Amino acid sequence: MEGEFKFHIDESQLAALRASAHLGDATTVRLEARYFDTKDAALSSRGIALRLRKEGDEWVQTVKARGDGPLDREEHNVQVDAPSPSVQPELHAGTKAGKRLLEALDSAEGPLEETYRTEIDRAIRNLQFDGGMVELALDTGKIVAHGGTEHEKQASVCELELELKEGPVTGLVEVATQWASKYGLVVNTVSKAERGERLLAAGWGRPAIKARPMVAPSGTRKFLKGPALQRAAVANCLAQILGNASEIVEGSDDETHVHQLRVGIRRLRTVLRELDALAPGAYDPVWEQPLVEVFRRLGELRDRDQAVQTIGAELLEAGAPSVDAPPQATTASPLEIVRSPAFQGTLIALMGFTAHPADSEAPDLAQASLGARGTRKYLHQRLRTLRKKVHKGAGRFEALSVDDQHSVRKRLKRLRFLAEFAAPAIQREAGDFLESLQPALSALGRLNDEHVASTLYREMADKDPKAWFGVGWLAARREASVKATKKALAKMQRAPRMRRV
Repeated sequence: MEGEFKFHIDESQLAALRASAHLGDATTVRLEARYFDTKDAALSSRGIALRLRKEGDEWVQTVKARGDGPLDREEHNVQVDAPSPSVQPELHAGTKAGKRLLEALDSAEGPLEETYRTEIDRAIRNLQFDGGMVELALDTGKIVAHGGTEHEKQASVCELELELKEGPVTGLVEVATQWASKYGLVVNTVSKAERGERLLAAGWGRPAIKARPMVAPSGTRKFLKGPALQRAAVANCLAQILGNASEIVEGSDDETHVHQLRVGIRRLRTVLRELDALAPGAYDPVWEQPLVEVFRRLGELRDRDQAVQTIGAELLEAGAPSVDAPPQATTASPLEIVRSPAFQGTLIALMGFTAHPADSEAPDLAQASLGARGTRKYLHQRLRTLRKKVHKGAGRFEALSVDDQHSVRKRLKRLRFLAEFAAPAIQREAGDFLESLQPALSALGRLNDEHVASTLYREMADKDPKAWFGVGWLAARREASVKATKKALAKMQRAPRMRRV
């Protein structure tokens, strides 16, 4: 397993970065690789890449697969002694990456065949830090997808990789932070293999990544201790954040990537707030503000778009005259927001946090951390407290101000996310409980969309009288929407209790 960061390089920084990459003991190598898959994409669909790469006069066969955390990659390399070798999957038997490869091929339809190739010029330089070393690799070149000479498609490659060779993960994080800050680097988890797959399927992009269930490793109770659960929850959130942020970096304008990125950030903020007591002092308080800022700025774009598209369409069906929405108050795009240096620095730090062993904390932090029993007790207490607060707000929902009604929504989301993170530690099955929250969350979300739309249409009415139709229509719906939301909240109060392990 290797620990590495992959970065997107802005074209304006390439010359300066190339000059730095060639300093000191730097070497250069030409890398020509051939990638293989089956017709039904048995490997790429599972996040596996199998390649033959020519390094000088030698051929090396490599399999790569996703690891357990944001910094983790399973990789196995085998030198192949042949002038023009054919791919041999069995050479990776007995390794984690090889196991995943062979399992994927067992269910594949058809044999392996070459799908695309890469032609890369790599500059390699070793970066020393106190107690270790990081290998820097600057890759520039192209990816060529097959399909006959007349149908070949190409994509350029311009990326930087920083891989830990010796020493602690903290050293890798420090080096990555320095280089990202100096050259405006942006974390990007999309691999060359994935780019090759996108060339094969025109217009294909990774769909928005939703939250994955928290699952405890089988056969271990260590996971249930505070520090381990903390890191597992952060890693779970980062998988969602990094996947969607990387698609935005790749040029996606799909609103669902923005939405799921915000969901991932909200979930992560729940972790930082609600799970801090499991291992006090493990989180860095400076992480919070960049997350809040990106969440807020993306929300300004997303909430407005939701109001214009969803509510606007309903207004037209109701007979409203067409109204042009005013331009955005901010001209920042999702890409510009995601590229924020503070946000990128926070992602690097969080990725390093998940890779740092939970049992290597300083003695004072380890002493304050909760064991498995204390973790379960704390989680039960927090879930009960949050549930009581939600029920209290639900009982007087109609009398609450708009801001307080929105607070009920935020608290209910926090209850939902905390239940998801706590599930492996304190209960057998979270499905029924989580399912019982969804109608109330949907009703609260709809009420929020109507409030955002009402504010927007009032602003529009100052310049275009036709927008008053929307103002009146939304005002007329307000009472019924609040009552519907209260009814959904009342049903939620009868939600099943979460069963203990």
